[in-house]
Amino acid sequence: MAAENYEAVIGLEVHTHLLTRSKLFCGCSAGFGAGPNDNVCPVCMGMPGVLPVLNERAVELAIRAGLAAHAEITPLSVFDRKSYFYPDLPKGYQVSQYDLPICRGGYIELPPAADGAQKRVRLVRIHLEEDAGKNIHEAGASLVDFNRSGVPLVEIVSEPDIRSADEAVAYLRELRTLLLYLEASDGKMEEGSFRCDVNVSVRPHGTEKFGVRTEIKNLNSFRYVEKAIAYETARQIDLIESGGTVAQETHLFDSEREETRPMRSKEFANDYRYFPEPDLPPIRVGADMVEAIRAAMPELPAARRARYAAEFGLTPYEVGVLTQDRETAEYFEVVAAAVENRKAAANWVMTEVLRVVRESGKSFAVAAPPPAETAALMRMVEGSKISLTAAKTAFAAMVKAGGGAAATVESLGLAQVSDEAEIAAACERVLGAESAKVAEYRAGRDKLFGFFVGQVMKAMGGKANPKMINDILRRQLAG
Repeated sequence: MAAENYEAVIGLEVHTHLLTRSKLFCGCSAGFGAGPNDNVCPVCMGMPGVLPVLNERAVELAIRAGLAAHAEITPLSVFDRKSYFYPDLPKGYQVSQYDLPICRGGYIELPPAADGAQKRVRLVRIHLEEDAGKNIHEAGASLVDFNRSGVPLVEIVSEPDIRSADEAVAYLRELRTLLLYLEASDGKMEEGSFRCDVNVSVRPHGTEKFGVRTEIKNLNSFRYVEKAIAYETARQIDLIESGGTVAQETHLFDSEREETRPMRSKEFANDYRYFPEPDLPPIRVGADMVEAIRAAMPELPAARRARYAAEFGLTPYEVGVLTQDRETAEYFEVVAAAVENRKAAANWVMTEVLRVVRESGKSFAVAAPPPAETAALMRMVEGSKISLTAAKTAFAAMVKAGGGAAATVESLGLAQVSDEAEIAAACERVLGAESAKVAEYRAGRDKLFGFFVGQVMKAMGGKANPKMINDILRRQLAG
């Protein structure tokens, strides 16, 4: 059978750091970027006799994620010891959750596709666990940095509902956006705070039985996820077509060769010898706690997308760009609330504001003028006090110098001239100097009208009201 006769069956296990100041079971900083082994203590290093203390904020953020993903928040969950032996695991086991996770079930709804179709990816579970350290191999030596050891994370496990690399990336983007809105994670894939394992198998179209799956570990970019799935799907199909069988293995993705390579045989749950963590009591979550967390939740991306389309008449593309993260959406909302033309506000934020933010690599608060000042600039355009070109000039100056809209427009002399007598006099001068072209226009060469508008605008230093120029020129040329 040819490759088109197979379909991929994909499930994702996403690991994302929670935005807490301290680690899951100790007071060490959970921040990124400290020197090697600066953020460690006897608890997160697994010294004999130490006792863990659960970080309550991590539990709250895990519940937030569960509520946003339509999951069941379990009233009783338990920590377990997951035993395996790697140099980056100081205790010889990882504190995780197994048969009693904090959240069960749920789903992530993907944004509508171009044809309007919408896909729902079901979740198996969301559970809390501590991260491991980081192995570093350089200059012929293997080193371990334990700063990350004990950092709180949630693992979000999907059902095998995904059928392509594109769907997998769409799911990851939506999940990351959701976590950013919740302020549960910073989603920084380059720092390893949002990464995933991909489980891939293939089967002939029309069959229900799953094939043998390969797990691809620790992918930390959308592009790598896409490349790894494409390669692994093709590898398995080629193997089956040539008469071979797929082994249940764990692979790593080689980003330079864009291929997966076997790392070890895939473990089963009983290989980890799970048993309840004796040093931590069960987590009991009351209904009142769940409702308090639910009440404090922000408007989520799907709801905001629907509102923008209905309330502002924006296209799916515009909605997608403006809701890609909470900071962009909140900036746009301030601007849109203060102007009459919401489409113009959307266009300005998508082009002028996002360009400045992306080029700087900084946050909105640092890179862009306050949204109220951007709105003030747009109101001047709506009120014909400045031209759109002048607004862009003023915006660039505001980004550079940090001034307000009104003061910047005044200091740069960008105010638009709307004095009818002054504009009429400029039109008369231009038409008088271009008598030959006036005759051509009146003889039927209509395209010269734009030339006359440009000449008047040039004569007035680009500050004249363009609508008034058009109206006055038409009257004068008609005479």
